[in-house]
Amino acid sequence: MRLCELREKEVINLCTCKRLGCVEDLVFDLCEGCIQAIIVPEHTKFCGIFGSDCEFVIPFDCIKKIGPDIIMVEISEEKCLKGCKD
Repeated sequence: MRLCELREKEVINLCTCKRLGCVEDLVFDLCEGCIQAIIVPEHTKFCGIFGSDCEFVIPFDCIKKIGPDIIMVEISEEKCLKGCKD
């Protein structure tokens, strides 16, 4: 599967049944040759300008299922939320 195909899939947290958004980027381990995490931006911005610059960094082992339209993950959103400016 290519990154462009992952970007088209909605990420759903199974713990909260909440839509997190779509995959924006990957964290890749060059030494191991595998994906470590997917990155999903938090959708709190209004018209793309007001809001935070937070993103969910979701470890690859938290992905439970990749389907044709969605990616199901099981995470604690507070622990995976990174990059928030206080």
